[in-house]
Amino acid sequence: MKFAFIIMGNFDKNQDKAVIHKGLAQIIGVSNLEEACAAAKELQDNGIDCIELCGAFGENGAKKVIDATQNKIPIGFITHLPEQDAVYEAAFSKHS
Repeated sequence: MKFAFIIMGNFDKNQDKAVIHKGLAQIIGVSNLEEACAAAKELQDNGIDCIELCGAFGENGAKKVIDATQNKIPIGFITHLPEQDAVYEAAFSKHS
């Protein structure tokens, strides 16, 4: 199975990417949801079987990526348990 992880932030999707394990796993940084949808479609067209999204996408962003890939491959997104809300807020507010 070929797997990709897409992260969203201050990234350039043409430069901020890596491939490991002979192409079976990839990570791509994108700067916005539109780039993510385009990257997901390109990954799908190139044989990726499953895509995981960083938590920045949330449910609505994940749904848009699912639409972009025509719901033909699994798309997941990272979440965390509610008891860690304050920990996440503290960590990500330092880097905003």
